[in-house]
Amino acid sequence: MRDLEDIQEEYEFLEGDERYRLLIELGRELDDMPDALKTDATLVRGCSASVWVYPTGETDKLHFLADSNAAITKGIVALVISAVQDKPASEVARMDITGALEPFDLKNQLSSNRTQGVPNMIALVKEHASRIAAG
Repeated sequence: MRDLEDIQEEYEFLEGDERYRLLIELGRELDDMPDALKTDATLVRGCSASVWVYPTGETDKLHFLADSNAAITKGIVALVISAVQDKPASEVARMDITGALEPFDLKNQLSSNRTQGVPNMIALVKEHASRIAAG
């Protein structure tokens, strides 16, 4: 998975539909999430599409599997995950993920329907990181 800075660099050069295509491409690059992990327990609430996030990894290296039944939404999930993937739990727990995503201006680039679940995705990731970091 690409890191957030590389994605941002590419994103800044694109406009409109090209940005949508990049998000769809990012979604396709996510690690496969087995259907058995797509349960009510891993479902992110508040998203217009179905979104599942499953945390794996240890204190020194958090890893998340994620999926969505909508291509653009899956790309947004991939963007959120790219900000934290394979980083230490303590770093993710302190991280301003919302701030890290601000350069993508998702609220103005996408419909509010597509971005309404982003705070819930971020909260889920941060809660997991905080729990792991606390031991």
